[in-house]
Amino acid sequence: MKVLVANLGSTSFKYRLFDMSCEAELARGGVERIGDTESRCFVEAGEKKLETHVPIEDHSVAVRQCVTQLVDPEIGCISEAREVSAIGFKAVHGGSLTGVQRITGEVLDEMSKMNQVAPAHNPPYISAMRQLAERLPEIPLVAAFETGFHSTISRGWRNYAIPSGWSDELDVRRWGFHGASHRYISQRVESLEQSGSRKIISCHLGGSSSLAAIHNGNSVATTMGMSPQSGLPHNNRVGDFDPFALPLIMEATGKSLDEVLDDLANQSGLLGLSGISGDIRDLHAKSAEGHDGAKYALEVLVADIRRGIGAMMMALGGVDVIAFTGGIGENDEVIRREVCRDLDQLGIKLDDGANMGGDKERRIDAEDSQVRLWIIPTNEEIIVARQTVSCITEGS
Repeated sequence: MKVLVANLGSTSFKYRLFDMSCEAELARGGVERIGDTESRCFVEAGEKKLETHVPIEDHSVAVRQCVTQLVDPEIGCISEAREVSAIGFKAVHGGSLTGVQRITGEVLDEMSKMNQVAPAHNPPYISAMRQLAERLPEIPLVAAFETGFHSTISRGWRNYAIPSGWSDELDVRRWGFHGASHRYISQRVESLEQSGSRKIISCHLGGSSSLAAIHNGNSVATTMGMSPQSGLPHNNRVGDFDPFALPLIMEATGKSLDEVLDDLANQSGLLGLSGISGDIRDLHAKSAEGHDGAKYALEVLVADIRRGIGAMMMALGGVDVIAFTGGIGENDEVIRREVCRDLDQLGIKLDDGANMGGDKERRIDAEDSQVRLWIIPTNEEIIVARQTVSCITEGS
């Protein structure tokens, strides 16, 4: 069975193609500038590469173009389009509808109820999914919601201190996100650790960041809440924020609620703190030059990660493994070092040499550290591919 795992943007479509009989990645590619007169369509399969520039009207045309490239003799991944058994989506927020779902009109309607909560994610996904469902009815579509992994969190760690009707009737709660990544880290740590690891803190750090406390493979707490704008500071999204500051900001700036929310979703986070960029690489470069805003943003990020790790340890009652993943977690030795600094009393000791370099997947704890520290490149796509196969197999 061959499964296409899709990552959608408002004007982009990126994918990976897996042969699920052996979980091998056959190809990766996508389309950029959808809706443009000359969209870029590209595919890589091992050493083979193919790129074309043609008009792509919408996401359904983009999928067809990608399949056309996959059957091209130069690539040779598949011999005909019907070899693609399903398309799986790493969907973000479906509210009370979570887990893994075959995409239907009802599923898309439920997702649309969360558009205000996930404005950067849900609308482009819903639009593209509707197009694909209408124009490619022969290919099953599956949504693997990021919130699904966190469905095991108990109400004490899940609920806000708000009127109960808001939780029960409006689904206002800490949903948590990055579920595919945290699930992969949990499974990968268990396969790597010979002694067994029952208490894991997964640190997904990147343009969007969150921590998850995982006990025996189940999420018991996470830093993200109702929306992907919450939790740790993100590249341009605010993270945790006191809503009672909103009236003050609106009165002082003259901005409407929608305008302030837009600032919190697009002009905040590391970008807002630094005043120059939400990209961690830019912040390190400017910090080295003495830019105070860049230093400030890095300090806040590290402080919030450490605060989150403390909360995750309390939820677990200790920790066996801390795993760093995501673009920052995997590649930023400075952030990892600062996060682990002076935590000896908690049994967390970093090996500076191992932290600085080595295999992409490696241990970075000191010999006398009681907590094992790992860098593990995440693979959200293979998790979604597995969930997609399970969904269409069970439904057949």
